[in-house]
Order: sequence, then structure tokens, then C-alpha cells
Amino acid sequence: MAFVIKGGCVCCGSCAGTCPAGAISEGDGIYVIDQDTCLGCGACAGACPTGAIEEE
Repeated sequence: MAFVIKGGCVCCGSCAGTCPAGAISEGDGIYVIDQDTCLGCGACAGACPTGAIEEE
């Protein structure tokens, strides 16, 4: 399953640094996850300090 970043993102970059697939990049005001690259491992969700990343 893929993960998505919701409105609670504060653009800290913690998620991008933990993604083994490199699927996360800085978007317009929040980070975004490339759904085609996401492995569904959940490492990003565990690293997010605001809980803004959820399983889709």
C-alpha cells in the first residue's frame, strides 16, 4: 500500500530522509510522495513528527 502526506505537514524533511526509495520530495508548501515509487514500507510515517503521513 502507498502512503500520502496530509495537511499537517510542516515541511521539516524528516520523511524524505528516511524513504529508502527516494519517493518523497518537497512540493508546494508540503512534501509529496510519488505513488509510483513508494514501496509502502511506512518508514516515512514513523519519522513524521506531526503524524501527517497516512496509509492510503
